[in-house]
Amino acid sequence: MNKKKWLTAILIIGVLAIAFFWGGDYQKSPNKVASSSVETQVIEPENTASATNDDVEHTEAIATETTEITPSATPSETAKPIETLKPNESATPTEAVTPTGTAAPTEVVTPVATTKPAATKQPTATPKAAKTSVPETKATAKPVTKPDSKVATTETKQEPKKDKFLTDPVPSGKPKPVEWQDATVDKKKQLTATLSVSAATILDNMDIFNQDKLEVLPADGIIYKAQKVTFYEGESVFDVLLREMKKNKIHMEFSMTPIYNSNYIEGINNLYEFDAGELSGWMYKVNGWFPNYGSSRYVLKDGDVIDWVYTCDLGRDVGGYVATGGAQK
Repeated sequence: MNKKKWLTAILIIGVLAIAFFWGGDYQKSPNKVASSSVETQVIEPENTASATNDDVEHTEAIATETTEITPSATPSETAKPIETLKPNESATPTEAVTPTGTAAPTEVVTPVATTKPAATKQPTATPKAAKTSVPETKATAKPVTKPDSKVATTETKQEPKKDKFLTDPVPSGKPKPVEWQDATVDKKKQLTATLSVSAATILDNMDIFNQDKLEVLPADGIIYKAQKVTFYEGESVFDVLLREMKKNKIHMEFSMTPIYNSNYIEGINNLYEFDAGELSGWMYKVNGWFPNYGSSRYVLKDGDVIDWVYTCDLGRDVGGYVATGGAQK
């Protein structure tokens, strides 16, 4: 009958533990409830059954192990010991009562002690998850600054560098400007060039032309027919134009523009800028190219072809739009 008594005692203790947990008169913290339930489960068998001294010491050791483990468990884990008792309670009580014979007291230890160490291993997974999230934030933060620095360098490279007289870079293969103060004129060396002056574009824009200037506009628009002229080595386009206009008694008016360090042609043969609209005026080209700097800074070479033309559309109608600052097509 010893085995039957032991099983009955265990069943009663389980029912009392559950009733005590759910219907207690005072409140306890989750940690204390778990520890008290374990202590009652282990101590009660000593009052109901005659266990040996070795068994008591064994159960006390187990009780100390469980009490040391339970405080570290979270509130969600304290409910687990109660859940482990329910399967014993739901088991068929008749089968547990009917067998006869003596059972070893060591079987009392097995229901609770084996299940609790597994619960303490679960919290170790949470610190690992926290550690893995740290390098992810560092990796995503680094590449943010790199695209910004690249954009800044490309913008500065695209800006063209102008000289002190606001001149854009001269295309490759074209003569660079020479300041008239630094030019050396050698009158012992005479060279030749071809010069022409034309206002033929006005004939295509008579609707916007100043009608008071009809008397000074040639019928064909040609003011100075293309012809060879002589000049001295080191002279500029402006020097040649000024001398030939004076020589042929053709009106010419100009003014020095210090910001560009060059003389600006305001009018030839009494045809001035703005006489054919807001975008009209005089331009020059050498060997078919419209320089992007003033005529006083262009030093001639032997055999150069100089053409002075009147534009009514800021160079678009004569092919010199780029020289006036327009974009190249």
